[in-house]
Amino acid sequence: MKRSNTLERLQRLDILKARINSGDAMTVALIAEEFNVSARTISRDIQILRDQGLPIDADRGRGGGIRLQQNWSVGRIKLTYTEAVDLMISLAIAEQMQSPIFMASLKSIRHKLMASFSADMKHKVTGLKERIRIGQGVSSMVLATLVTNEVHLVEQLHQAFLMQTACEIEYQDQAGKLTKRTIQPHYLLLNFPVWYVLVWDELRQDVRTLRCDRIQKLSLMEDEFKLLPISHFEFCLEGVDAI
Repeated sequence: MKRSNTLERLQRLDILKARINSGDAMTVALIAEEFNVSARTISRDIQILRDQGLPIDADRGRGGGIRLQQNWSVGRIKLTYTEAVDLMISLAIAEQMQSPIFMASLKSIRHKLMASFSADMKHKVTGLKERIRIGQGVSSMVLATLVTNEVHLVEQLHQAFLMQTACEIEYQDQAGKLTKRTIQPHYLLLNFPVWYVLVWDELRQDVRTLRCDRIQKLSLMEDEFKLLPISHFEFCLEGVDAI
C-alpha cells in the first residue's frame, strides 16, 4: 500500500468531507479501499475533519460506519457575502447586549466565520462590536412611526458600515422633508426596536444621528473613511429616544 503525500491527503480530505456531507452510506474499509490507503490512515483523516469542526460519528474497526451526527446539519449551509456580513453584525449585536442567555458559543462561531474572510475583512470585523451601541427603548410616539426598510437597503447599509465606505442616501426627516446626503456610517445604535446610524454628514458638515428606517434610498460609494472616536458623537445621543 503506497504512502500518501501532503497533496494527496488534502485532496482525499476534500473528497471525504464532501462524501460525509452528502449522507451516503460508507465504512472505513470501503473508503480505505477506494483511496488505496490503510484503515488507520482514514481514521486519522476522520480525526482531522473532526478537529476542523465536522461532527463525525465513526464505529470502531475496518467495517465501522462513517456518518454525521444525526442532530447536525449546519455544515451544509453556504453563506453568500451579504449573509456572512449580516451574520457578523448580528453576532456583534448579541455580544454587545451581554445577555447571559444563549451566549456560550458566540465567540467560537465568530472565529469560524472570520476564518473565511480575507485579511482586510478580518481587520474590519475585529472592531465591529465596539461600533455598535445598545441604548434604551424608545417612546411610544417614536414606536408609532416606525416602518420597515427594504431588505436590499439594509444589506447595503450593513456593507457600508462594515467596510467603512461612504454612501449616498435620500433621507426623510421628522417633518417629512426629503433630502439627498452623502454620509459616512461610523456607529450603529439600537434603542429597541429602532435602529439609528451615527454618521458624518457631508451636507451638514457635522456628525448626525439618522433613523435607519427613514432612509428611503441608498447607493454605495467607493470612498473609504477613517473611523471617528465615539466621543465625537456624544451630543448626537442626547434625546435620541424621542426622534
